[in-house]
Amino acid sequence: MNRIPYPKRLPLALTPTPLEAMPRLGEFAGGRQTILFKRDDLTGSVLSGNKLRKLEFSLAEALQLGADTVITVGAVQSNHCRATALCCARLGLKCHLVLRGSQSGAADGNLLLDRLAGATITLLDAEGYSTRQPEIVPRLMADYAASGGRPYYIPVGASNAIGAWGYVRGYRELMAQAGRRGITIDHVVVATGSGGTQAGLIAGRALTGGGKPEIWGVNVCDDGPYFEAEIRGILEEMNARHGLKLKPAATPIRMLDGHVGAGYGIPDAACIATIQAAGRLEGQILDPVYSGKGCHGMLEEIRAGRFGKRGTVVFIHTGGVFGLFPQREAFSTTQAAGA
Repeated sequence: MNRIPYPKRLPLALTPTPLEAMPRLGEFAGGRQTILFKRDDLTGSVLSGNKLRKLEFSLAEALQLGADTVITVGAVQSNHCRATALCCARLGLKCHLVLRGSQSGAADGNLLLDRLAGATITLLDAEGYSTRQPEIVPRLMADYAASGGRPYYIPVGASNAIGAWGYVRGYRELMAQAGRRGITIDHVVVATGSGGTQAGLIAGRALTGGGKPEIWGVNVCDDGPYFEAEIRGILEEMNARHGLKLKPAATPIRMLDGHVGAGYGIPDAACIATIQAAGRLEGQILDPVYSGKGCHGMLEEIRAGRFGKRGTVVFIHTGGVFGLFPQREAFSTTQAAGA
């Protein structure tokens, strides 16, 4: 494989993660495709999923710059924020989270883990997050600096030029595993919620020579054109910051739009049925925000013939199990098919 100019990385994740066949899920989707899961739900640090790969590079840069405090943002049940809080505790860094949402009753899911990790938390309602977050973060940065601190900011999902390197490395790892086992991967599918994972996979494909597999994102919010612009921006930032020459022709952005449902973090009945099927058929736990919607979108596209009559599709299982618990009622009122 081509030599890749990686930035400095902290070895936080347990990699390589397994690449496992999901034959019964393939049959559930109509038997058209061989489905494999890249088990990035098993990266470690309390099942922090895909976020840990990105934080290996983001937090390495933070330490390189002498930071003592990390500030980041996300939804109240953000997997990224939980992973950041836990990694900061592991590295002896302070962590301040700016979260969209509220706490009703005892902390649950990711928010509970944020608090156990000792993160400082600022909660904003949806309107406050969209209008005030852009001013609150710079003010927090200035306040920490004024008190003698050295803050470092990570954007939502660590989806920027430095974070995306996590999935340049993840793509190379996946292709090395496939090569050792004699597997030809035709398509790779991932849930896309902020764009950094998909951008890294696309960049990894280009930096290792292009060709198969095709990289697809299932957007879990907004729409395909929104993420095409977000991902292109990350790729252009990688060019500018890291001296890459990733051209649009070599980095096509392919979205599987139409599986958002009622909105971010809101699974519909069909998505819930897919999550239940993955658990029942393969012992795989998907979450209702990212991996569940991503897998559901992939299965629907397989059934519709998007990937042809035969081939091999790899789903990047990005984790998110703790996001299930605050939505337990959605599952307790729906009986699994065949139960």
